Amino acid sequence: MVTKNYKFWFATGSQDLYGDECLKKVAEHSRIIVEKLNESGILPFEIVWKPTLIDNASIRRLFNEANSDEACAGVITWMHTFSPAKSWILGLQEYRKPLLHLHTQFNQEIPYDTIDMDFMNENQSAHGDREYGHIVTRMGIERKVVVGHWSSEQVQERIAQWMRTAVGIMESSHIRVVRVADNMRNVAVTEGDKVEAQIKFGWEIDAYPVNEIAQYVADVPQADVNALVEEYYDKYQILLEGRDEKEFRNHVAVQAQIEIGFEKFLTEKNYQAIVTHFGDLGSLKQLPGLAIQRLMEKGYGFGGEGDWKTAAMVRLMKIMTSGMKDAKGTSFMEDYTYNLVPGKEGILEAHMLEVCPSISEGPIGIKVCPLSMGDREDPARLVFTSKTGPGIATSLIDLGDRFRLIINEVDCKKVEKPMPKLPVATAFWTPKPDLSVGAESWILAGGAHHTAFSYDLTAEQMVDWADAMGIESVVIDGATTIRGLKNELKWNSMYYMLKR
Repeated sequence: MVTKNYKFWFATGSQDLYGDECLKKVAEHSRIIVEKLNESGILPFEIVWKPTLIDNASIRRLFNEANSDEACAGVITWMHTFSPAKSWILGLQEYRKPLLHLHTQFNQEIPYDTIDMDFMNENQSAHGDREYGHIVTRMGIERKVVVGHWSSEQVQERIAQWMRTAVGIMESSHIRVVRVADNMRNVAVTEGDKVEAQIKFGWEIDAYPVNEIAQYVADVPQADVNALVEEYYDKYQILLEGRDEKEFRNHVAVQAQIEIGFEKFLTEKNYQAIVTHFGDLGSLKQLPGLAIQRLMEKGYGFGGEGDWKTAAMVRLMKIMTSGMKDAKGTSFMEDYTYNLVPGKEGILEAHMLEVCPSISEGPIGIKVCPLSMGDREDPARLVFTSKTGPGIATSLIDLGDRFRLIINEVDCKKVEKPMPKLPVATAFWTPKPDLSVGAESWILAGGAHHTAFSYDLTAEQMVDWADAMGIESVVIDGATTIRGLKNELKWNSMYYMLKR
């Protein structure tokens, strides 16, 4: 589930008012910045230096070349000297990819003893970037602005985070979700306008009858099933808990067959996310559990009960975290039950079966237990507890006239006591700023019970993605108050009403 080998272009703005010597220094400085950024080890993708842009023709040509280069995921712009902004209008009008405005300068400190007007004219990013920023704002173009010296780790980290968001923007139009059966009957939040989602996000959401994918499962050779079962037994703890070993193994083999069959279907049909529904399983012997967990770990998106929006978001967030060093994991999740003991408040997160093992901490076991939903044999599933630390829970909802992305910063914690009778993977978190305000805010914003959760992305990154998609975003974090949130929702409603 790898993405393209994306690169980002570095475009430096200037003009010829100060002569060739100045332009040589501008080019030299921008080359050094690109080299040092690439050598930092912080950026997840390579930056490609481009010649200095000094007029309308060169600017327009660069942006159109960026549009047509499939490996280019975005352009980073910086005005070393003053760059008359009218020269940027046509290029910006025609540009269609993510844009970052790096507001920096080559020198970190003012050279107090030697500074003269030649230096001032050559190093006037404080001047040139404002001219450029004005025209981008006037044109209403979405972009990211990062301010600070290019050598700063904080600046480099922000560039790195934007790069991952930019790749998410680029890859969003390549996400294809297969719906195996339909939404759970009478459930509102898993519904949505699939046509509008394709217009806004580029997602393709298609439905297949369950028995078409079940046939792929039935056609899996027994030898392949046996080999995958052996892999399971080598990798995970086998938790028989009194069940007959042969019977247990047979149940596990059903999930192995589902994993292989589903993955073949997804690969052949070019889908990167999948939804299932326990109410329509056709000829499948079990509700896919362990199989879906393993597919998510490989990078596929998933949503339960036909929730295609969450499935696409899980896939998107896995793309954005792909290859991240020391990544802690991304998963489909569901709010289940509260702990309301004062000082220990939090939400127990789980699902019937399908939580991605990428978020696990400690050993992962396989259990075979009854499931009241689905009317099938007892499904095998992976059981574990999640890592601790900060994360974000996101919910993409359809309000009828627009999409809204709700983003809640959360703190994942250890559960206070073991839960030996709960046969599912779990996480436990407290939403910011606390459970009371966080949950009330989530409900006021219309958040779903399903979420796409990640330890490895920030609220800022998801807001940037939402902005690029032209949709509303609502952040619930440590600074959230109910009065402030209510006002924000009212203002947002007015903004989008006027925008229509």
